[in-house]
Amino acid sequence: LHPSVYLGINPDGTVWIVASRSEMGTTSRTTLPLVVADELDADWKRVKIEQALGDSRYGDQNTDGSHSIRSFYDAMREAGATARFMLIRAAAQQWGVPAAECETDLHVVVHRSTKRRAGYGELATAAARLPIPKREELKLKPKSAWRYVGKGQVSYDLEALVTGKAIYGMDARVDGMVYASVEHPPVLGGKVKSYDDKEALKVAGVRQTVPIDPFQQAPAFQPLGGIAVIADNTWAAFQGRKKLNVSWDNGPNETYNSEAYKSELRATSHNPCKVVRNIGDADAVFAKGGKIYEADYYVPLLAHASMEPMVALAEFKGGKATLWAPTQNPQAVQDIIAKELGISKEDVICHVTLLGAGFGRKSKPDYVAEAAVLSKKVGRPVKVVWTREDDIKFDYYNAVASMYMRAALGANGKPTAWLQRSVFPPIPSIFDVNAVYGDPSHLQQGWTDVPYDLPNLRIENGPAKAHVRIGWLRSVANIYHAFGIQCFTDELAHAAGRDPLEYLLDLIGNPRTIDFKGVEYPNYGASMEAYPWETGRLRRVTEMVAGKSGWGKRKHGKGTGVGIAAHRSFLSYVATVVEVEVNDQGEVRIPRVDTVLDAGLVVNPEATRAQFEGAAVFGTSIVRSGEITATNGVIDQSNFQDYPVARIGEAPYQTNVYIVDSDAPPAGVGEPGVPPFVAALCNAIFAATGKRVRDLPITKLGLS
Repeated sequence: LHPSVYLGINPDGTVWIVASRSEMGTTSRTTLPLVVADELDADWKRVKIEQALGDSRYGDQNTDGSHSIRSFYDAMREAGATARFMLIRAAAQQWGVPAAECETDLHVVVHRSTKRRAGYGELATAAARLPIPKREELKLKPKSAWRYVGKGQVSYDLEALVTGKAIYGMDARVDGMVYASVEHPPVLGGKVKSYDDKEALKVAGVRQTVPIDPFQQAPAFQPLGGIAVIADNTWAAFQGRKKLNVSWDNGPNETYNSEAYKSELRATSHNPCKVVRNIGDADAVFAKGGKIYEADYYVPLLAHASMEPMVALAEFKGGKATLWAPTQNPQAVQDIIAKELGISKEDVICHVTLLGAGFGRKSKPDYVAEAAVLSKKVGRPVKVVWTREDDIKFDYYNAVASMYMRAALGANGKPTAWLQRSVFPPIPSIFDVNAVYGDPSHLQQGWTDVPYDLPNLRIENGPAKAHVRIGWLRSVANIYHAFGIQCFTDELAHAAGRDPLEYLLDLIGNPRTIDFKGVEYPNYGASMEAYPWETGRLRRVTEMVAGKSGWGKRKHGKGTGVGIAAHRSFLSYVATVVEVEVNDQGEVRIPRVDTVLDAGLVVNPEATRAQFEGAAVFGTSIVRSGEITATNGVIDQSNFQDYPVARIGEAPYQTNVYIVDSDAPPAGVGEPGVPPFVAALCNAIFAATGKRVRDLPITKLGLS
């Protein structure tokens, strides 16, 4: 029985569910099949999950943007309900009773009055002969009948993960394959002028060197170019690469230096920019003078630094390409390889392995394209393996951003006018070299959707040219936008001598739905009818986290403090309180984090809590040490010694996650925990030390 591309039932009763989304620790490979199994009334112990190839039949397979559950929840329910409908009908026909008198129990169809039962396997062949029902014929299970949804489940792959049997990209192997390590141009857009590979070829195990053409126009997901060393193993490839002697034409981006660029961004933010949202007349209020408060905020480039660096195995044979890759977007793999090799998309087969984390980096398949190009050139299967240095130096970085904030303060310190300008190199620059302004999809991320009830609000965006590849990283523009707005809010509260929690709630105002009339607001691709921007939900999580954290009930002495922030991203509402301790040496310790989230229906609560616990660690890395810089176009950082991520002693000691019970449709959970954590941590540092964090990371303040 195969009533859907996502589902099949064998005559032995085994239920096969296809996981069309990539698995990188978020448990989407478990949680979406769980929805199918619930609607089917399947015994989870008899479910097997098969990872999908890249195929448009499954719809969007790009596993980022925190929308796997939101986008596929209904489709998974319908798949399960369709199979259950057909199984019930098959049983009713065999028993000669009305289908309405039959129902399902765990993995069986039952007829209560005659006590007859038939397993799914017994009915599968007969059910397969029946027509697939229309959507309107299906009867979805009520919430009261759910077996798995809302209850949670450990990862389907847990045993394989803890026993070392799980297959990641680095584990993929085929007969006759060779390994490749690529010496990329050190500056984006650079080209090889000349190279000498004599010494490289002397290294034992090195077979040959192969040039890769540089990308044309905007980089998109094309290979960066350079010289590949082909060898029998990774060690030989790495050692041979070190022996290469390459002369580079670095191109125009050789003039890029981070400090000068920071000054350019800040200067731009101090002048009028493009207006993207306007309420009232902020300029008129500022012109009247009075008490004006202003501040600049800055977040540098950030690297993904996922546990597993880029790796991909490709075999080009008979005019077709077969790939094995830890990719978040197998259909993008098909697209770029079809273009690079001059074949049809249908002739590109992409097997998706488990991912050793992704954070958005692995939705950009330049590294997979490298493997495919090299396989065609070499005439045998090639596995491209990036080093950690490659991973850090040739990333698609989260944008550097400079933000200027200004407020005119009235009675009780509440703003009568609010101006904010954000300047950052936009993600569309990887597709269009002329793109310099933020696009609506990223301006919506905590910028155009300021939730405050203000009479005069002016939001602007300034131009910035990209000199490195800019890409999406966990939470994307929400990171710097929430940092700027929520830290500025905290500054205003202290300037007014008011409690930051009470001040934040005052700015959020009474519950209402934000009207985005005249604003291009994509709402993360969801309809405003299904997912309106409701300030009441933001207010609720803020009030709840205050209660859960004991805000205002505990005294904090020298070097200790708490901070709060609230933010909506990926359609979820999150508020976070962070407690810090800072000693005389400037060492920051995070004893406790409290987070409340309203993500609508939560299918897998335990997995969701894990995402927010991970977000606290991820955010800690950003605040403590996240900074990528460039000198003469070359990235300065190379590995964890100069781009460190939080270690266990630096991560929060206790993270409490509270999930609001909600009847709203499901929203994102993989990314929304990061933005409010970053801001709350910085606000807590101020409360503990009196040092205001306006530039990240905190090492700039002598903190660690």
